Amino acid sequence: MKVLILCTGNSCRSQMAHGFLQSFDPGLTVCSAGTNASGKLSSKAVEVMKEAGIDISHHTSDSVDKYLNDQWDYVITVCGGANETCPAFLGKVKHRLHIGFDDPSHATGTDEFIWSEFIRVRDEIKEAFYNLYIHEIKPQL
Repeated sequence: MKVLILCTGNSCRSQMAHGFLQSFDPGLTVCSAGTNASGKLSSKAVEVMKEAGIDISHHTSDSVDKYLNDQWDYVITVCGGANETCPAFLGKVKHRLHIGFDDPSHATGTDEFIWSEFIRVRDEIKEAFYNLYIHEIKPQL
């Protein structure tokens, strides 16, 4: 089973979702990409995932172009707010899903508030992708 997770920058939300989904089933092929890939991971995303027991520090921030010629069972967009545009994937895919999350890297305020936003979004991603795995992906394996 091949799953591609998309967002704009491929530095935060898609990386967290990638890490969680891969942790639920190491047998899955999980990749993540962005329409405007930043080329680096958010250090806060790496840190908040490490706190949850998952190391994403080895992930790379890749352009969606890298994956357009591959076939995918699922392509999942994770962009959130109304001011964001979800990427369109024009490649070969069986199931297209959207599971939106706020971008914690846009949070402003105190360091404590920003950190709490990363934790909140991380936990929302974990729950949503676990439910997806249990109810949709695992039954097909």
